[in-house]
Amino acid sequence: QVQLVESGGGLVKPGESLRLSCAASVNIFSLLTVGWYRQAPGKQRELVAERNRTGSPYYADSVRGRFAISRDAAENTVPLQMNNLKPEDTAVYSCSALTVGGRYWGQGIQVTISS
Repeated sequence: QVQLVESGGGLVKPGESLRLSCAASVNIFSLLTVGWYRQAPGKQRELVAERNRTGSPYYADSVRGRFAISRDAAENTVPLQMNNLKPEDTAVYSCSALTVGGRYWGQGIQVTISS
């Protein structure tokens, strides 16, 4: 079992920044992949950013250049830095991890961008 807990969501204005964090109950570097998904009302869930054990991180076209995913070894967390936020970034953001035992999800956290 892997437990994932998101934090850092909230309400900000367009152009502002937010930093989400995903705390894992296992060593984040042991995960096959770890990433952030989002789901807006009436839309399908989409992968926003993801890291695997090797290689470059993946970003959705809609966030590339504005979002950055990283892995904090000291805190054992997976931050998602979100800059220049737009109203269309409004969604519930969820952390997800893939292990040899299956995929695990956090409970999700609301991010709202509105003036």
